[in-house]
Amino acid sequence: MCLILFSYQNHPNFPLILLTNRDEMYSRPTQALHWWDKEPSILAGKDEQDGGTWLGITETGRFAALTNFRETGQRCGIKSRGHLTTDFLSGKQTPQQFLLEVESTHQLYNGFNLLVGDKNGLYYYSNREQHTRKLEPGFYGLSNHLLNTPWPKVTDGLEGLKNLTRQEPDPAALLHLLRNNNVADDKRLPNTGVGLSAERMLSPLFIQSKVYGTRSSSLVLLDRQGKLTFSEKRFGKEGAELGESGFSFTLA
Repeated sequence: MCLILFSYQNHPNFPLILLTNRDEMYSRPTQALHWWDKEPSILAGKDEQDGGTWLGITETGRFAALTNFRETGQRCGIKSRGHLTTDFLSGKQTPQQFLLEVESTHQLYNGFNLLVGDKNGLYYYSNREQHTRKLEPGFYGLSNHLLNTPWPKVTDGLEGLKNLTRQEPDPAALLHLLRNNNVADDKRLPNTGVGLSAERMLSPLFIQSKVYGTRSSSLVLLDRQGKLTFSEKRFGKEGAELGESGFSFTLA
């Protein structure tokens, strides 16, 4: 996943309002958002290639989300980052306990950013920063660098999220925000070593190309009564709409 935008403990009626875009090769096989058969308490999409997920939640409110860290020199043959999320979702450790364990094995993975939480708190860890943070109430944006790094898609996305959450959140408007495919001006682009043409292609909130792009957009809304709504829209080459799924339930 390449973009996570969220409001945490800001809105009077919704302690969590979270938006994500998952960017991936169109050829990578993926299952849509669903309740997993082998782990019936996990609601998530699934990467069929390695079996993990980029975003999921359980019926008891355990939450996990992941982005990759953009850098050159990716190592092959090491552990899939998508299992970090599933390991937390299927486990019983507190977020703090889980991230202590992740810190001790961080070198086994390519660069990642990880959000994990439960009803008691939300935490962030990156193996490129190697420091666990408990998140305070606020607005946060995460792409393929550290939390709140001001890449164009992060700053533009957060501006839109703040505007849309000044009142009761409108799910359709929030998901529409994620369809912004404007390419950033060159002067705003980061230099992550992938070249200018790739930086341009990767700069929008919503990425479109012939081989790589935004595969899904998701919205998670949690209200003060514990009702959670999880929506997903799926896309194919050059942004073609492929379908959508939605689930609502009250946390156990």
